[in-house]
Amino acid sequence: MSANSAEAPTGVDVVLVKAGRTKIRYASRLLHDDGTRLAVRAPWAGTGVRDFGFVRFEAGDVFTEYYWRDRWYAVKEVRTGTGVLKGWYCDITRPAVLTGTELVVEDLDLDLWRSADGTDVRRLDEDEFAGSGLAERDPGAAAAAVAALDELERLARGKGFTDLLSSPERSQ
Repeated sequence: MSANSAEAPTGVDVVLVKAGRTKIRYASRLLHDDGTRLAVRAPWAGTGVRDFGFVRFEAGDVFTEYYWRDRWYAVKEVRTGTGVLKGWYCDITRPAVLTGTELVVEDLDLDLWRSADGTDVRRLDEDEFAGSGLAERDPGAAAAAVAALDELERLARGKGFTDLLSSPERSQ
């Protein structure tokens, strides 16, 4: 199987890398892979509760995560264990790479949140991104990251956001 084969296994380990180190690794179930976009599902992989003030991630939450091989972001739909939609947490990342059963995604510090009802769209961690030094080390990647955040915010504030996730042919 090639590194970016559309013939992926059903079990995939998601590996989130940040600043050259593995930030978190967790098991997920592959739901879809069309060769460009992948979707996986996994329970909340963090320890304890992560309270952002506007949303809480906690034991029992289920994440359906969408990754692209040609886009600089990942979108994670967050639901309670009973299926109630909390919203979408979006990571700005380099394009995803699937090798065998390992999906590697490099986190570039910028994030976006969109509430379930779409009334709360907020950019996150812009200070962390500015302090990361990426703009100096890799100006092209930094520009791609900012452009991806701008695109996601535009989509999150409009009607095209859920289309991005529900229709593979529309998201290409």
